[in-house]
Amino acid sequence: MRLAVLDIGSNSAQLQVVDVSAGAPPLPAHAVKAPTLLAEELLPDGTLSDTGIERVTAAVGQAVDAAVRLGVDQLYPFVTAAVRDAVNRDEVIDHIQAGAGIRPQFLSGEQEARLTYFAARRWYGWSAGRLLLIDIGGGSMELVLGRDVEPELAVSLPLGAGRLTREFLTADPPTRRQLKALRRHVRDTLSEVLDRLRWEGPPRRVVATSKTFKQLARLTGASPQRKGPFVTRELVVADLRGWIPRLARVPAAERAGLPGISKPRARQVVAGAVAAEVALSALDVPSVEVCPWALREGILLRHLEQLGETTPLPLQPLTRHPDATVRPLHPAGEQPVPS
Repeated sequence: MRLAVLDIGSNSAQLQVVDVSAGAPPLPAHAVKAPTLLAEELLPDGTLSDTGIERVTAAVGQAVDAAVRLGVDQLYPFVTAAVRDAVNRDEVIDHIQAGAGIRPQFLSGEQEARLTYFAARRWYGWSAGRLLLIDIGGGSMELVLGRDVEPELAVSLPLGAGRLTREFLTADPPTRRQLKALRRHVRDTLSEVLDRLRWEGPPRRVVATSKTFKQLARLTGASPQRKGPFVTRELVVADLRGWIPRLARVPAAERAGLPGISKPRARQVVAGAVAAEVALSALDVPSVEVCPWALREGILLRHLEQLGETTPLPLQPLTRHPDATVRPLHPAGEQPVPS
């Protein structure tokens, strides 16, 4: 079966196509991306502009056409914070349905956090122990802690790189005052969650997901994406801290020429870097490993669970007939003969 996930985010609509079989990992067979650039089209009253609605509808239409062309059997389309949190989100969804022929689903911030954690847990396995995951998207930051399939704590905060850029870093390049206000806002917003995380105790492993962390890791020296998902990529907080002033000194057009920084994300990379550095520093995490699996893989893995055929292994209730006699393994006074 050929499945696909369509992730309609603040920067792009990304179609990930997977040829699935029970027990196999959701490695992509095809990937298609169309720009949405919704962060630029959010109006002061919280509505998405007509231009933004037309752009996201066109991007979804391109992705759906590609899915049909690639022979996708089942598609799961969903919107993230950029559309979910828009005041006119119902109008946006209706317009997408009328123009592209599909109706995207909503995932809450907590659902996104849990699915992302589920993907990371599958990637690292049970040997990872208690796992702390941090994800920075365009509209939100997710923090998830757990050791089992379902996490103990999963929160979504309005600390996405696009949102923070729009609210705090209005100048290009940003001013020192703007950066200071941004840092204070991120620290204040994280404070309550960080207290809870510290109370829970230190995790055995801290990992990061999302395009923001992938780009920051590449900027600070990690292997490029073309090396594949099985190369270990790490983001060292001290390296990130040294890069932030350099990123903030130059306009977005110049940042786009740096390793790993794409043109659509060049404007918001400063806010993403500040949010990442503040969060990791507050948690006393010197470095974080970047997990190649995130939300899209989490959704696919959940669907794959439902597709697997299982061999019945019936259990019996542990009941004993009242007349049953428990016999000793060996007659009284006798000991087993050593072999």
